[in-house]
Amino acid sequence: MKENQKTYWKGIEQLTNDTEFVKKNEGEFPEYLPVSDENGNSNRRDFLKLMGFGIAAVSLASCETPIRKAIPYLNKPVDIDPSIPNYYASTYVNGGDAVSIVVKTREGRPIKIEGNKYSTIAKGGTNAQVEASVLSLYDKERLVGPTKDGADVDWETLDKEVSAQLNGIASKGGQIRIVSQSVLSPTTKRAVGEFASKFPTAQHITYDAASAYGISEGNRRSFGEAMVPSYDFSKAHVIVSVGADFLGTWISPIEFTKQYSQTRKINDHHKEMSRHFQFESNLSLTGANSDYRTPIKPSQVGPLVAAMYNGIAAKAGQAKVSGGASVEHAAKAIDELWANKGKSLVICGSNDPMVQVLINGINAMLGNYGTTINANAPVHYRQGDDNAMSNMVKEMNGGSISAVIFFNCNPLYDSADASAIAASLSKVGLTISTSDRMDETASVVKYVAPDHHFLEQWNDVELREGHYSLVQPTISPIFKTRQAPESFLKWAGQDV
Repeated sequence: MKENQKTYWKGIEQLTNDTEFVKKNEGEFPEYLPVSDENGNSNRRDFLKLMGFGIAAVSLASCETPIRKAIPYLNKPVDIDPSIPNYYASTYVNGGDAVSIVVKTREGRPIKIEGNKYSTIAKGGTNAQVEASVLSLYDKERLVGPTKDGADVDWETLDKEVSAQLNGIASKGGQIRIVSQSVLSPTTKRAVGEFASKFPTAQHITYDAASAYGISEGNRRSFGEAMVPSYDFSKAHVIVSVGADFLGTWISPIEFTKQYSQTRKINDHHKEMSRHFQFESNLSLTGANSDYRTPIKPSQVGPLVAAMYNGIAAKAGQAKVSGGASVEHAAKAIDELWANKGKSLVICGSNDPMVQVLINGINAMLGNYGTTINANAPVHYRQGDDNAMSNMVKEMNGGSISAVIFFNCNPLYDSADASAIAASLSKVGLTISTSDRMDETASVVKYVAPDHHFLEQWNDVELREGHYSLVQPTISPIFKTRQAPESFLKWAGQDV
């Protein structure tokens, strides 16, 4: 044995050469493994044993066991015990998507996200997107601090330059725009309001990648209020969906999945299963779970809704509308809807306000408002105004906008006006993004003031009218990021 060569042992028995240990250890690996019997015939099993042992022995001999050092806490935090996880109630937020969650942490690091069973809306539900969001916390693509023209800069320099430019723009009456997806936090909206108070020409423009502008505008035309109502699939005996994938992507699929499952399970207390009609152009998760799925062309959505409206209007003694084209299962759906007045629900994924006005009319004739639809408790998941977004792009193209702040959004990737925004961005004097990574929009703006990850920040969320959920940090900020509302207040000259 070479001098100073390291020797490794597996336990006290091996170190002291305990008699019992030596006896058992001798039979662990036989010295002789025959590869043939007395007749000279090879035994395949023994040959594989020999080869396997030989490869393992060579592998172990060629490398040393790595040394692992465990460093104990000098002053152990009161709420952290090694190997014992802690759980924090928080809220997942990504644009207009939000759900109450429970975050599992070990030694101060979030490792698992699950639904919060005490939530009155999601009721413990979650999906793959929510559970995978913990990975984005440790994403190496995250920005470690603010940047200017793609180069690192400190916060003090960024704040000084941005504040000076905003004040200069405001003094000349220049237009300022804040662009974001739906903002669910009342506190964040107040910070944006404080920013607008400092700079009166500032306007907050909201858009959504999966827009529900047609629904909110349709409700404004029908009832005088632009909003997306609450839907309750658990109270619907008959469900008719025209292009709305409410179990996959439409409005609030986690909430709707929990409601829908209640009407699809038969037991001693619930002996009737709801009937589900799905009319859609592409096979969706919702369509795969329906009782009657009818493929339709996108051009048939409007005529189909008109035909259903006329079918219900004929039974209700109401005036009909022009147009309409019936498809397979439409007549059956109309009959079952009428037979279940007040216990049915008709929805549509179209972004055409006129189509949504007809959907509102169908639900009104069926008496669904107050049962399966609650217009008095609108949800806030989709607040985007497509019309306002299009007008802002026209203003940018005309050179009348002096500053644009892209607040946690990436319109050059997910906006319908992406190409127009990209073409007109050079006409804007000051461009800022609060994205936490160099996405398509952040990579072309002048300043990037990266926001905290949602697992690193305090915040609040109003999921629907009167229903609030808190966001609490489960880990200290990993990088030199800063919460976006704090940035707005600093640029407005307020001490935070």
